[in-house]
Amino acid sequence: MKIAAIQMVSGPDVGANLARARHWLAEAAAQGAQLAALPEYFCLMGRQDGDKLALAESDGDVQAPIQRALSEAAAELGLWLVGGTLPLRTADPARVRNACCVYAPDGRRAARYDKIHLFRYDNGREAYDEGRVLEAGSEPVTVQAGDLHMGLSVCYDLRFPELYRAMSFQPGRAPCDLFCVPAAFTYTTGQAHWELLLRARAVENQAYIVAPAQGGRHENGRRTWGHSMIVDPWGEVLGCLPEGEGLVLADVDTSRLADVRAQLPALQHRRL
Repeated sequence: MKIAAIQMVSGPDVGANLARARHWLAEAAAQGAQLAALPEYFCLMGRQDGDKLALAESDGDVQAPIQRALSEAAAELGLWLVGGTLPLRTADPARVRNACCVYAPDGRRAARYDKIHLFRYDNGREAYDEGRVLEAGSEPVTVQAGDLHMGLSVCYDLRFPELYRAMSFQPGRAPCDLFCVPAAFTYTTGQAHWELLLRARAVENQAYIVAPAQGGRHENGRRTWGHSMIVDPWGEVLGCLPEGEGLVLADVDTSRLADVRAQLPALQHRRL
């Protein structure tokens, strides 16, 4: 299956962000992608954290602008679509869930994953605390996307290998073929750790990784690392876009997966 990681430099205008996302999804489909993934916060990079609250949608509202746009794009382009993340309302009006929704080629929603690990960082010059406005999820989620068993994660989740192990070893299911990691890594942390962590998760789980990211200078002054990439189960980077809007394409080769797992059966050797 050909897959695409879409990189964006989203801003505070939801309508403009949706239009750019649709443009790149159409480009991915035109280049033969059967699965395309958008970055975290593709629909909104606000001027302040609280902007998410005003634009949050109710779960499953097919008429809500962001969810409708994702469903329609999947159906009209015939794609498996990983919709980055969008804010979904919770019982607490001061908190939203940062939700990653997957849509099938007929437009139906096939899965929803809520970001479990909430980013906090302060080096004295820049500070972030997602817990101020986000409510953490609690459950790992995988979905069957065509022939691929795909695990869902978001950005800061990448630092927690136990999440990927939990997705790979669900009772009665084969290990994941592919993990998706929509992200908005900061420039500082991304420069240090983004590629290192992606390749580690691919190697230790012997799976492909598709990692669409925010990549550039945003209207709110924040700079994100970008470097959207696709990594194979041996840790080889199949494609990378350092900065700016665009996409990365690669093939998920199930025979490559089988070869890696047969030659080095590490998944069978685990004991803990």
